[in-house]
Amino acid sequence: MSLSETTRQAIERHRDRYPQAKSAILPCLWEVQHEQGWVTAEGMELIAEVLGVAPSEVQAVATFYSMYFQKPPGRHSLLVCVNVACSLRGADETAAYIEKKMGTPPGTTTADGAFTWDATIECLGGCGYAPMMQIDHHFHEHLTPERIDRILDTVGRQPGPHEPHPAPPPRVSGENGGTPPKGRRAAPPNH
Repeated sequence: MSLSETTRQAIERHRDRYPQAKSAILPCLWEVQHEQGWVTAEGMELIAEVLGVAPSEVQAVATFYSMYFQKPPGRHSLLVCVNVACSLRGADETAAYIEKKMGTPPGTTTADGAFTWDATIECLGGCGYAPMMQIDHHFHEHLTPERIDRILDTVGRQPGPHEPHPAPPPRVSGENGGTPPKGRRAAPPNH
């Protein structure tokens, strides 16, 4: 898989923003992951080349942070916080429930490819709303088994954030955002 010229140019722009090129490794890793869905070896090599750093420096950063995928992930990324605040409010039970529901241990992808999930996250910053999880950069708080079921069932049916979304149905006059009947205001569109 080769990287696009657009991604290479974005990496160069990040390099030029910082006094030390090494400081641009994080945003450059995002550029590669956004294009390819995960941080490929080729992507890390390109980052090292453009920034003028050792490939091992890029790899060290990419493997340190859980937000960068080292292999192709599922359609959705799910993280369960297990820090002390969440643990005191049921994070271990939450992770165990999710593991049972997913049918796969933390750090893996479900058989249907819907979720890549992990329960080794030290803090997601929502201590007052524990237990919590993050799916595709969206927080879900005050988790219970019932709430987890609803969330996973709903999200699991949706395309991932990097997949094309189906086109919305055409609007028909008088229906959901079309021309409302005289004397009535249209409801705001659902986004």
